[in-house]
Amino acid sequence: MESLSNTEKQIIEAAKKIFFQKGLSGARMQDIADEAGINKALLHYYYRSKDKLFDMVFEDAMNEMFVDIKASQRKDVTLKEKITVVVNSYITVIGRNPYLPLFILHEVNQHPERMVQRMTGGANFPEIKSFIKDIQTGAKKGVIRKVDPLQLVISIISMSIFPFVARPMIQGNIRVGQ
Repeated sequence: MESLSNTEKQIIEAAKKIFFQKGLSGARMQDIADEAGINKALLHYYYRSKDKLFDMVFEDAMNEMFVDIKASQRKDVTLKEKITVVVNSYITVIGRNPYLPLFILHEVNQHPERMVQRMTGGANFPEIKSFIKDIQTGAKKGVIRKVDPLQLVISIISMSIFPFVARPMIQGNIRVGQ
């Protein structure tokens, strides 16, 4: 996004906010224009369609989430370090974009095939098979106990995301120290 003008950056940030809150089907170009503080004609000048803008925002969010994970897979680091990178990447990105998990869940429920294609089609999508092999190797070497590698991947991702998804419920019902 470095080569984008200030107006384009404003639009992208506004679109991210609106898409993350309302999803693709619930967002309107007028909502995005209002959030960016521009008129709808200017929005359409920069981004001709809502789908094109959505694709850009989604791809940017996925790249942000996966770039460190993918980079760690290319390095000769321990399994523990790779797991740490995965957890830290999810928590950092979702901390900056707290609506992201619910947004993804909503979009996956609305358009499962399209969302899987969008998520896995990006250049920075992690090499799951490679990570599973690392887990299997770690179990064989005794670094971790023998586990179903896919279940471990799902558990790591789930435990990283759940606190953000459940935040309103947790904050409303649990009081520390009482």
